[in-house]
This record gives sequence, C-alpha cells and structure tokens, in this order.
Amino acid sequence: MTTKQIQWSIGAVFFILGGWAMLAPQSVIDLTFRPEFKSGGRILPFVVACFGSQAMLSGLFAVASRFTRTTFLAYAVALAPFFVFDVWFTFIDRIFTPLGLLDGVGNFVMLGLCWIGWRRAPAN
Repeated sequence: MTTKQIQWSIGAVFFILGGWAMLAPQSVIDLTFRPEFKSGGRILPFVVACFGSQAMLSGLFAVASRFTRTTFLAYAVALAPFFVFDVWFTFIDRIFTPLGLLDGVGNFVMLGLCWIGWRRAPAN
C-alpha cells in the first residue's frame, strides 16, 4: 500500500461510519444507544447527524492532505481520547450497546493504518 492508499483507507473509515451517522442517524441511535438514552425528541438525531458530518469532514481532510510521517504519528496520538470515549461510554457510564464499539473498531483500524503509514512514509 502506498501512503496515499493508506490515507484513503483512513478516510474510508470516516466516510463509512460518518456517512451512516449523517444519513441515517435514527438507525445509529436504535442500534448503538441503550434504551434508556433514546429520547423521543428531535435533538438526538440532530446531534448524531452533526457527529457524522464532522466525521465526513475529517475523512475529506484525510484523503485531500499530504501526509508525512509526522502526520501519521499525530493522527495516531489524536485517536487516544476516542478510545477513552468508547471504553467510558460502553463499560463505565453505559450509554452505548456493544454495537457502539464499532466506533472503537474503526479507531483501531485507523491506528493500524497510521502505524503502517508512519513506517512507509519518507522521513520528514
């Protein structure tokens, strides 16, 4: 894989999960939120769709930027809070169902891709 293909793979994670949240927020809510956290109001689908659109924007930056070794490293480090988020809201403050860990799977995939990209990118 070239570094550009790795970037596109990172972007794909954002596009797939973010696109799902943006285009079908109620589906994300129904499958990943525990019943007691599913409000009947309009705000939750709105917030989930906003989260998805932000992910889509991140995917766009991932595919349209020129990544260096430092960029892959920075992306990997920036994923750390998302792992904490996934663990916290799945196992400690139990808001998400186990299917909510799809976000964590996506983060692990991106972390692995960052490692491969860091190794393959030319020295800065």
